[in-house]
Order: sequence, then structure tokens, then C-alpha cells
Amino acid sequence: MRTILFPLLLLLSVQISAADLIEQAPERLKAYLKIDTINPPGNETRGVKWLAAILDEAGIPYETAESAPGRGNIWARLKGGDEPALVLLHHIDVVPADAAHWDVDPLSAAVKDGYIYGRGAIDTKGLGITHLQAFLALHKSGRKLSRDVIFMATADEEAGGFYGAGWMVKNHREAFRNAGYLINEGGSGALIGDTPVFRIEVTQKVPLWLRLTATDTPGHGSSPRLTSSVNRILRAGNRIAETQFERRLIPPVQAMFEASAPFYKGEMSKKLANISENVTDNDFVTALRIEQPGSAALLSNTCSITRLEGSNKINVVPPTAAMELDCRLLPDQDPDAFIDLLKVVANDPNIKFEKIMAFTPAVSSTDTPLFRAISATLDSNFPGMKIIPSVSTGFTDSHFMRDINITSYGFAPFLYSEDAKPGVHGNNERINVETFNKGVQVMTDFVMRFATEDK
Repeated sequence: MRTILFPLLLLLSVQISAADLIEQAPERLKAYLKIDTINPPGNETRGVKWLAAILDEAGIPYETAESAPGRGNIWARLKGGDEPALVLLHHIDVVPADAAHWDVDPLSAAVKDGYIYGRGAIDTKGLGITHLQAFLALHKSGRKLSRDVIFMATADEEAGGFYGAGWMVKNHREAFRNAGYLINEGGSGALIGDTPVFRIEVTQKVPLWLRLTATDTPGHGSSPRLTSSVNRILRAGNRIAETQFERRLIPPVQAMFEASAPFYKGEMSKKLANISENVTDNDFVTALRIEQPGSAALLSNTCSITRLEGSNKINVVPPTAAMELDCRLLPDQDPDAFIDLLKVVANDPNIKFEKIMAFTPAVSSTDTPLFRAISATLDSNFPGMKIIPSVSTGFTDSHFMRDINITSYGFAPFLYSEDAKPGVHGNNERINVETFNKGVQVMTDFVMRFATEDK
């Protein structure tokens, strides 16, 4: 009788604790959103202290470290069996928000029409709370773990992660001991028609940020010279902006487009289903750039001019002028070869090229126990759902983890309606309370499925 009753009581206790944690999750999210961790300057230690108090209350040991004053990171580990550990990673910092363009104060965590508003609601404090509540539920469950599970919240992702995940990899490698798997931001879920569709990020375009500086003879604005630093940088920028880089398919992008085709209509669906034949079709790519600029960007290397610098006085022609480029490369592109190409395009020996930031490429295979666990969890919570392994045009901290051979996926457990506008990095960032609560439940189910022996 005991052998039957004990697992039943254990399961009941898990369900009760998980339900309690789901119920308290919105209040936790609101409290987290009210903490000002806008980057710059970050001040992520404020978030670390708040998270630490929750872990203290739960009796879970943790460690913290600052990469610089105020730039805090925190991690905690639940110990289990010998299978590779799972890391639940999110970042504490958020991007700035202009309150003049919001319906509520961006740090108020106001609830309006069933939505929780706040900078970071999606990116990534909302995701972080799903990790936290699942981590706490796992701890409360008393289940025997097949692997260690690590909760980690880091600084500075929005500025490149050099004071956060990147710094942790270099300075606290012990935090990743025996880690083989990681989930992070980068995924998404949407109800397309009647079908729940989840995109799981497996790789991303590689950022290459460049500063171009032109040098020439300075002078007075009233006496224009034949050449100047400003004219040089403008001419180079125009040449780069008008360059159409070679379009080509990498296997993850081809697989993503073909899997996405059934969820489009008409000619677009047909074109995506045969993307290998249409990647060089200018009319199709132009239409894609209009309708889905993020998808079109996956077909080639890209560069956007984002900053220009010239004189600090209107009547002075400066000795130097500068331009900064946000280039995103396909994962198989050699960055130095691409810079050489840009130098040919700019065609000006008086312009110096300087790397501001460059990451390394990596792809996580979908043939893993982690991917199968994500798929099984989503299938049990969203019957009839479809999963599409995806390639991100942006970057996340996952690339740091892939560099140290940790299989990493962008996985968010939120299913948005087709017309939802969560406002990520824009105005009125928000998440529906019901969607959020369901996400906490799904994340808890996933963690229990992947990390416990009595699955």
C-alpha cells in the first residue's frame, strides 16, 4: 500500500506547490519589473538582491558576483544525478524606455486590460520569473533529480553581455560545472489560425559591429575643400548602404523557411516551401523584406548604418568623421573576409576600419534529449502544436554558452495570439496575465520532465 500511496502523495504535493507558485508568479513579475535595471547603466545588483531574498526564503544556497560596481550576477544550483546539468538563464538588465510614448510608467508594472505592462515584461524578466518559479517548484517537490539544475540571472545582455554571461564564462566557469544544456531567450510562440506554433532558436546571425573613421584636412565651413572627412564617410556609407550582399541559404534557415511555409497564404507559402529555388528571386525577396524584414535578413549578410559623428561646431570641417555599422553575418561567414569586402566597397584608403564587437558562430543540434523534452512538454500543453527550429537575426547570451559546448536553445513558453504586439524594445511592452500564468505552468512541467527521475 505504501509503495502506491507515497508516489501519489508526492505527486499531489508537487501539484499543490506548483499551483501556489503559479498563483504568486504575477505578483513576483510586477515586483521584478519595478526594479530599475535599465542598461545603461544596468544596476543589476538591485535585481540580484531581490532574487537572493527569494532564494533565502526558500532555503536554496546561491552565489553572487559583480563584474563591476553595481553589475551583479547570481546563480544557484539544485544538485541531482550525473546527467549533464541544465542551466535556466535570463538577463536582469532591460533597455531604456521613453515614458512619453507609453500608456503607463514603464517601471510601474501596471495592470491594464488583463496585461502586465513594464520594460522587461517579455525581455526577459517575464521569462526569468518562469525560470524562478519552476526552479522553486522543483526544490519544493522533493523529487529525485537526474541532473543538476542551475538558475542563473546575469547582467548586461542588452549591451553585449561582457559584464554578464560573457564575464561569467571567463571568471566563474565553476558555475557551469557539468552543464550540458541551457535554455534562454530567443524563442517564441504564436497561435496561427488554430495551430500553436513555437519557434525554438538553435543559432543566430553573428554580430559584427564596426567603426569606420575617415581622416582629411580640416578647415572652415565657409571654404569647402574638394575632399573632407565628412564627405569621405558619407560616400562610403552610401556605397555600403546600397550594396546588396550575396543571398544564399544556410541549412538551418532553409529548414526554418520550409517548415514555416504552411502557415503563410497564397504565393508566399509556395515561395517559402521552395526557398532554395527562390532565394535569388528579386521580386520575392523584395516582398519578403516588406512583409517580414527579419526573415529576409536571414538570406544574406547585412549592415545597417546606426551612428554618424562629425564636427562639434557647425562652421568647422573636422579632421575626422566616423560612422558605426551594425553588421549581422550568416554563421558560416568569415568576419575578416567580410571586412575586406567592405573595404573594397568603401574604396577609400583614408578610412580606417575598427572592430567594436564580434562574436563566434555556433549551431545547436536539435537531435538532443533537451529538444525532445521541450517538444514533449509543448505537445502535452498545446495539443496539435508545431515546432520550428529557428535562426535569430539578433543575438542573445546563448552564443557564449555554445562556445563552451553547452547545447543552448531559445525557448519561451508563452503562446501569443496572432495579432499580439508585446512591444519588445518598443513602447508598452507587456504580457497577458493568462498567457504568463500558462507559461509558468509550461516551464514547470518542462523542468520536472527533463530533470527528475520519476518523470
